[in-house]
Amino acid sequence: MPTADGQPPTANAPHKKTRTGEPTLTGGAGGYDNPAGGRVPAHGPQPPTANAPRRGPRTDAPTRGAGGNTGPAASRSRPRRPAPERRRTPYATRSNALHPGAWWLWAIGLATAASRTTNPLLLALLVAVAGYVVAARRTDAPWARSYTAFVKLGLAVVAIRLFFNVALGSPIPGTRTLLTLPEAPLPDWAKGIRIGGRVTAEGMLFALYDGARLATLLICVGAANALANPARLLKSLPGALYEAGVAVVVAMTFAPNMVADVARLRTVRRLRGRPTGGIKAILQIGLPVLEGALERSVAVAASMDARGYGRTAHVPPAVRHTTTVLTLGGLLGVCAGTYGLLAAEGARYGLPVLLTGLAAALAGLRLGGRRSVRTRYRPDRWGARAWLVAGSGAAVAAAMIWAGTYAPDALHPGVVPLTAPELPLWPALATLLGLLPAFVTPAPQTPRTPQESK
Repeated sequence: MPTADGQPPTANAPHKKTRTGEPTLTGGAGGYDNPAGGRVPAHGPQPPTANAPRRGPRTDAPTRGAGGNTGPAASRSRPRRPAPERRRTPYATRSNALHPGAWWLWAIGLATAASRTTNPLLLALLVAVAGYVVAARRTDAPWARSYTAFVKLGLAVVAIRLFFNVALGSPIPGTRTLLTLPEAPLPDWAKGIRIGGRVTAEGMLFALYDGARLATLLICVGAANALANPARLLKSLPGALYEAGVAVVVAMTFAPNMVADVARLRTVRRLRGRPTGGIKAILQIGLPVLEGALERSVAVAASMDARGYGRTAHVPPAVRHTTTVLTLGGLLGVCAGTYGLLAAEGARYGLPVLLTGLAAALAGLRLGGRRSVRTRYRPDRWGARAWLVAGSGAAVAAAMIWAGTYAPDALHPGVVPLTAPELPLWPALATLLGLLPAFVTPAPQTPRTPQESK
């Protein structure tokens, strides 16, 4: 614009003051000063000159990542996903899952070791080994949630054992009296049994050791029940034991399903604002649990009938009789050999009788499998990991049995007089072999979080 005297404005001429916030024209190449800072040309953005400062990238401009995808630059602040961790053991799939029989052999080995000692330190170590393996390798299946119920059952067994010791007395003599209860008189034919009387510290400690051993046995069985798939275990049984295996598997799945039903009903009652504890709540929960068990039994029976359960093939009578003789004779031989190994007098003939009976029983089961006409779809394979798991349990049992020959006092601490139990070194180290399944078996797959799935 011309000035007041009609002359065009010069570069050094003062400009007209404007209100705050309005852009001011500068003349020359045109443009205006931006109030937010910087200079905007009149005819759009101009290419930077050699001496002009180079502007940084826009914070809201799309950027191209290393993978070729575009996204806001603000995504740079989001932490990158860490590189996948290299695992020594793969995740469990249908093809590499451990044989369910290996879990039961491992648990039976731990239970055998627990049955050979009353040392509370060794029993606590066995419980810790079983609990660690279950925590590391159990899945989200319904039967995997029953381990906690078995632990509670073991604690209840210890409490009941102590209660019976207080109420009925103990055969262990003691000198340290804890309390004296009123004793009820009993007739002469009930000698050896008393109700009430003196409760000693030695008797209570003996009852505690005895109850802890039984509780450890239950916890080991609960570990196998939580780790082994009962359906796959049924499929792995020999054909001759198929009918008996069905009954056993149905019985084993009763406890996990009952625990799941009780947890579900307690959650429903809690959401509805009803109490979940007390005798009244237990009675109200028990009826739906029994109803669900009956419905499940009817469904199982219908599915078994629809799949032709109970069909058998024609087998000659001679084969049937031979199968019966071999199976029964083999089982009797196994029982006699086991008794010989446990007894001190029959150690010489125990092992040969046990091996002979085992071979006869396996031959009988082999012949009896001809009656079964069922087929197996994708049978489970017994691989190297299964041998390691079963061998670790057998090693723990063998070490505990061997320790009973040279250190019986360490495995069975005395209570008269009262002495503190000691932890024997070699049995304790052998018990740690039971941790091997937690490192050699495939890890269970955990559900991925939404951020991990992106």
